[in-house]
Amino acid sequence: MQIKTITCHEVYNHGATLQEYALLVYLNSLSHKAEVIHYKPPYLSQHFNLTAVGNPKFNLPLIKQLYILVKLPKRMKMLQRKRAFDKFHTKYIPTGKKLYSSNEELKKDLPEADAFICGSDQIWNSFFQNGKDPAFYLNFVPDFKKKISYAASFAIDKLNEEVKPLVKENVLRLDAVGVRETSGVQILSDLGIHGAEQVLDPVFLLTRKHWNQFTFPIREQFVFVYDFDSNPLIKEIVLKLKKENGYAIYTVNANIDYADKNFYLEGPETFLSLVSQSNLNITNSFHSVAFSLIFNQQLVVVNRAEKINTRMRDLLALFNLQDYLISTTAAFNFWEPIEYSKVNPLIQEKVEASKQFLVKSLEG
Repeated sequence: MQIKTITCHEVYNHGATLQEYALLVYLNSLSHKAEVIHYKPPYLSQHFNLTAVGNPKFNLPLIKQLYILVKLPKRMKMLQRKRAFDKFHTKYIPTGKKLYSSNEELKKDLPEADAFICGSDQIWNSFFQNGKDPAFYLNFVPDFKKKISYAASFAIDKLNEEVKPLVKENVLRLDAVGVRETSGVQILSDLGIHGAEQVLDPVFLLTRKHWNQFTFPIREQFVFVYDFDSNPLIKEIVLKLKKENGYAIYTVNANIDYADKNFYLEGPETFLSLVSQSNLNITNSFHSVAFSLIFNQQLVVVNRAEKINTRMRDLLALFNLQDYLISTTAAFNFWEPIEYSKVNPLIQEKVEASKQFLVKSLEG
């Protein structure tokens, strides 16, 4: 079967890239021919734009030129990160040749496929423009084509009223609905859409052995920090661990200025190597949590400032690990190592159920 997937493509984020890769690999392992649609709407096409001006107050003729000149050295340096991700995309992620920039373009020139899958990751997060884009609900696919969502994430507990009609109208057209969080099932139920299933993120569809082929050995003892928020609690805990145990601090976030080594210019292989070999992963990243579980690594998960903690909360709760999501130093003081002998059977059971969802949805 020829399958086309659609997700937030080429957004230069470790988790987004690896989940996109994982879904394609798993589908192709079932003897399908799967590739991602090369969909780059304007709001997802500004990464590494050397002349972009984020704040309107700087978007004046002379001020704009000065602003760009000041920003240019750092932006030029960041192109190294782009090259690392582009290399991974080119080598590992089969992508359609035609570039689409809107839902209407997709409608006018429908990619050839027997089935279409939207997902995974935060494609339905309406805090961002992608959650309001009908293309990520497969709106462009005609009724006679098979349409499936797999592990699509709302990333929040409740939808704003303004987006509910868009979501309801388009999700009702899908032949099978798989969402990544249990909260997503509830969101759809509240809209009168029943029968949605909670499934795991695509990265769980591949084995630890598969992911290990991307890693390289790291000799030093270290704590791996993946922190989008420059969270003071994460910093406090990590510096305490460094003082008490002598661990180095590694990160892939440009905003973390207290790390001994920062790998923010490197690609997914470095992220996988770090998350799989640390003495502890401390994070507020969904995919850092997911890969910690896959690699059976010890972790601490800290609530994010943004209202998107449902992703980590729901994932941990699936495996009775909700106590590993903390908000205070006191909570960390009660931290104990994860007993993976108890957790792994729960993960494997959910992996099999998620695989069966995909198989049955494609056969049905």
